[in-house]
Amino acid sequence: MSINTFGRLLRFTSWGESHGPALGAVIDGCPPGLALTEADIQPFLDARRPGQSKFTTQRQEPDVVRILSGVFEGQTTGTPISLMIENVDQRSKDYSEVAKAYRPGHADYAYDAKYGLRDYRGGGRSSARETAARVAAGGVARLVIPEVNILAYVSEIGGDTIDSATFDESEISRNPFFCPDPAAALRWEKIVDAARLSGSSVGAVVECVATGVPAGWGAPLYAKLDADLAGAMMSINAVKGVEIGDGFAAARLTGEQNADRMRPKSGGGAENPEFLANHSGGVAGGISTGQPVVVRVAFKPTSSILTPVETITRSGEATEIQTKGRHDPCVGIRGTPVVEAMMALVLADHKLLHRGQCG
Repeated sequence: MSINTFGRLLRFTSWGESHGPALGAVIDGCPPGLALTEADIQPFLDARRPGQSKFTTQRQEPDVVRILSGVFEGQTTGTPISLMIENVDQRSKDYSEVAKAYRPGHADYAYDAKYGLRDYRGGGRSSARETAARVAAGGVARLVIPEVNILAYVSEIGGDTIDSATFDESEISRNPFFCPDPAAALRWEKIVDAARLSGSSVGAVVECVATGVPAGWGAPLYAKLDADLAGAMMSINAVKGVEIGDGFAAARLTGEQNADRMRPKSGGGAENPEFLANHSGGVAGGISTGQPVVVRVAFKPTSSILTPVETITRSGEATEIQTKGRHDPCVGIRGTPVVEAMMALVLADHKLLHRGQCG
């Protein structure tokens, strides 16, 4: 069966295809009495919206969200919240070649192998267009965790990384790359533009930091906070890798180097220690420690490219394919608000789970 629902207590189901009339999400389990209007969700969709620069797909979608249910007189009612975003700028004719042959690296072949048919128009459910529904749902999830601040940014494009010494949070909203390093943003303009003009694409790494997460969210075994975060991030289209904290770099450290040393804060009390490092990314034994929760997400290069690549047709014959249409030369850029949304959805779910067990 196909699983289109995410979460345990705060659950959302996304629906719709890239070239269908609309897409959206249904959120169930949201506590009642939270102030919610479309204006609370729209800024996050605006950040993800396509066509805002030459470095993203030129598909022009306003991505205006409508709340269809679950809200009365500006407050959540505790019943399912239905959100809808209309598609208004589909160009299905661009996918005539994709209907005949598979795009290497895309889900075309895998969908055919599973279902025996596929919606080739933009990739259907495998399109990054589906992530608009996640961002809308994430806007609701943020209302459940007002104590938490979530910030995502691009830390690497095409193998070129930011300089952490020049990190400036105010720069993230000033350039089209969600980049906190102005010098790196200038370099990335050339990297992404070169890929775009050559009909190719490049990958990216998005880092997301959640501050204000209290100690105690998560569970020791089958509902580990970091495991749920990893699963949430891996569910995003084009994501091929996730790290929590130091991630793979931790395998190259010694035990004493990797230790998140603690000391008592002035005033005492074991409930609020001072940490001297955060190699674990704010999660130990599957449970939050009270430190910032840090996740890094690797996005592969966009599979839909103009450069001809070797493939096969649906009947198994050898051919080449070049994908026409409007595609992101670096899909990780617009993946940044999606990573924030999935972080919010996981943390909100775990807050409710913790409250349910521990009060």
